[in-house]
Amino acid sequence: MSEQKSVSVLGLGPMGQAMVRAFLAAGVEVTVWNRGTAKVDAMVELGAKRAATVAEALAANEVSVLSLTHYAAMYDVLGQAPEALAGKVIANLSSDSPEQARKGAAWVRERGAQFLSGGVMSAGDNIAHPASYIFYSGPREVFDAHAELLRPLSPQEYLGADDGLAQIYYQALLTVFHPWLLAFDQALAVIARSGHDIDQFIPFAVRSSDAYPYFMQEFATANQNGGWADLASLKMMDAGAQHIIDASEEVGVDATFSHLAQSYWRKAVAASEATGKPVSTFELIRGTA
Repeated sequence: MSEQKSVSVLGLGPMGQAMVRAFLAAGVEVTVWNRGTAKVDAMVELGAKRAATVAEALAANEVSVLSLTHYAAMYDVLGQAPEALAGKVIANLSSDSPEQARKGAAWVRERGAQFLSGGVMSAGDNIAHPASYIFYSGPREVFDAHAELLRPLSPQEYLGADDGLAQIYYQALLTVFHPWLLAFDQALAVIARSGHDIDQFIPFAVRSSDAYPYFMQEFATANQNGGWADLASLKMMDAGAQHIIDASEEVGVDATFSHLAQSYWRKAVAASEATGKPVSTFELIRGTA
């Protein structure tokens, strides 16, 4: 197990700054680099060390953590000092597609460094939140060697050797989260435009979410067997979507999102009627219907 107590952090957006704070709070010495100086100055005031260049940041420590917008930014940043990568370890905790993570890993290794991919599942940039954790993928021996150093960032979930695996899980969970955000906006808009109190509604929204784990388990089981599909039930979902659309549009709320959901139920109904057997939305989305 690594006894390192120092690390470099490149990229000081909200997440990068949160990582620096977490490292410092755990007694880890941190060297920081960012394109702009203001965020570096703020981290230096907290106790971090300043790196004037990317080469200096990489040279300062064996392990460098990247917190960037996407993998294209990694090439822009590390490409400033590719010769400094030899013998180093890059833990890229930036978001991107699984294939971009795999290509990025190969690019880093071609320049003599080791690589880990990470996906940060957090409540915004609150990596200390009890629900926050980080997916990691890449060579097991590299993760094991540096897990203790990275532990202050959030609880760790190592998934496997595939460099893209952390991003597969990360993006899959965001696939659920993004529509939820829009649906929640629509729900609150209906409450507000109906002249009612959002705060009074919230406890019921929280209460209803208690059923989500049940639905996840039930639908996961169903989808592994072709998906949840019954013609009568699919038609019921179509009708239910129409009721949501009516409730929204009656008070002037944009129901585009609900129209989209309804379109999938209607596709499933049409496919079921055309084939003479139930066709699930899972099959339609997966492309196997």
